[in-house]
Amino acid sequence: MIQPAGNARAESPGLWALAWRRFRHDRVGLVALDVVLFFVALMAASASGLIASDWSREVGVSHAPPTFMGPERSAPHAAAGPTGASGPARGAEDRDSGVADPLARILAEIRGTNPAASGDTDVVDPLAQVLAQIRGEYSVDTATDTRAPTLIFGADKWGRDVLKKALKGTETSMFVGLTAAALAVLLGTLFGALAGYFGGWIDDVFNWIYSVFTSIPYLLLILAIAAVLNQKGTMTVILILSLTGWTGIFRLIRAEYMKHKTREYVQAADALGASHTRRMFVHILPNVSHVVLVQLSLHVVLFIKSEVVLSFLGFGVGVDTVSWGSMLNEAQSELLIGNWWQLAAATLAMALLVTAFGLLTDALRDALDPKLK
Repeated sequence: MIQPAGNARAESPGLWALAWRRFRHDRVGLVALDVVLFFVALMAASASGLIASDWSREVGVSHAPPTFMGPERSAPHAAAGPTGASGPARGAEDRDSGVADPLARILAEIRGTNPAASGDTDVVDPLAQVLAQIRGEYSVDTATDTRAPTLIFGADKWGRDVLKKALKGTETSMFVGLTAAALAVLLGTLFGALAGYFGGWIDDVFNWIYSVFTSIPYLLLILAIAAVLNQKGTMTVILILSLTGWTGIFRLIRAEYMKHKTREYVQAADALGASHTRRMFVHILPNVSHVVLVQLSLHVVLFIKSEVVLSFLGFGVGVDTVSWGSMLNEAQSELLIGNWWQLAAATLAMALLVTAFGLLTDALRDALDPKLK
């Protein structure tokens, strides 16, 4: 029977079309996706040099506070005399400083009673000219100093903009998380497919390796490998995380392949003469790709936090690279003097990205669940 030309042929939507349809109705998932895409755009802009390319330049005074706090008030210091150690000048400097010197009164009495300390002697300080020259070379000319007294999110001890460091740290942490997660998921999927599809001694070998890796706590394992390698750098962190983080995806993919290799569509492909490689990666893999995608999102969050921990403990990126972990490492000494803005910038950026990735993972899991068709 010939169908009328006006009637379109009805086709059932596929897995990804149904998943996208369910995902679009998840408002929280859409917001999380927008936040993740925003951070990816920041990473791309930072890598291309459009933003935060001059993050290491000294643009503010040391420990410049955020703009909303206003500049710090610095007490005026009395100029030193020609010898650089006169009694009244030192006394004025001690009084103007905010640090209480327990020996200041005793030293003042000694200077007042000792002729040698009061300057009534012909003894010449041999280092007076050298010290005066050093003070002249390293003194800051306030008339030509262009460093800002405040910045939007403050400055670190070297005068570098904390906002630019946080943006550059986004590039490093995102690159480490995405690259390491992609490599770990690739290894876990390949190993799980081989073990679950073939079984036998291949399955035994991969299960033995899996048992060895999972018998050691994850954090201790990555710290031990980082200490053995004894080499800092972004690629080293990626290598450590990817070689130790494939175990979770391996276990799930192995179980999926053991279940799908006995399904009718795989047996039909076998009857048609399809090779093992085609059955594994053309027929079975698309049907377990939703597990791979969810695990990829989970591992990105895990590896971002792992990179922060490694850099915070001194095993992560090098000194010429900034990440959220290295910012937190610097912030722990700044907190002792009340400078909290670098800690707040790194923590807020990391918390926002990790929370968005976590919500996105939940939304993907709900959208890709075949039971919700």
